[in-house]
This record gives sequence, C-alpha cells and structure tokens, in this order.
Amino acid sequence: MLPSEFAALEPFGAWVLESERERYAKRLASSMEEMQAFYDAAFPLLERASEHLDTFSLAELPDQERNLLLLMFSLVNVSFPVEVWKQARVPDSGAAYMDLVVEPKV
Repeated sequence: MLPSEFAALEPFGAWVLESERERYAKRLASSMEEMQAFYDAAFPLLERASEHLDTFSLAELPDQERNLLLLMFSLVNVSFPVEVWKQARVPDSGAAYMDLVVEPKV
C-alpha cells in the first residue's frame, strides 16, 4: 500500500482518501485521539515523504507513492484540529460548511 520506508504508516491506511470531501468527512467522523495518533505517526515523516515524492513526476506516480501523497494530504487536513483547535470542526463556525468545488487532480 505504501513504499516500504513508510511501512510504519500502514495502520493509517483508512486516511488514504481520494478527495478533500472524503478527507474532511473522515476528519469529522474521527475522534481527537484517532487524529492525534495519525498525526503523531505521520508528522515526523512528512519531510522525508516530501523528499521521496519529489523524486517522481506527479503524472507518473506509482500506486504506493500516490497512496503516500494522499496520506500526506490527510495529514494536512488534521493538522489544524490537532495543533490549534483541539477539535475536528472549525471553532465558532456553527453549521457552516464550505464545499471544495475544484481540487488538484492526482
């Protein structure tokens, strides 16, 4: 599922999600403990993952590298809840929701 050097992240395979909408829904459905565990495992590998992914053309990413990229997208999605808000939802946003209309094609 992931390149062998990132095998420690395999337990977080449920965070390999295709779209921002799926990542946001996963974030809202996850507990802070789940997000914190994912963050704690993935964040220390972010720079190494970025360097690894930079060795490939985005248009020609092998499946394992594509999964790693999607996993890192999910890491970005949980970073504010973990680092700043301490909750899955944006504070003081009530029922407001903004849907992403266009996102990068990977």
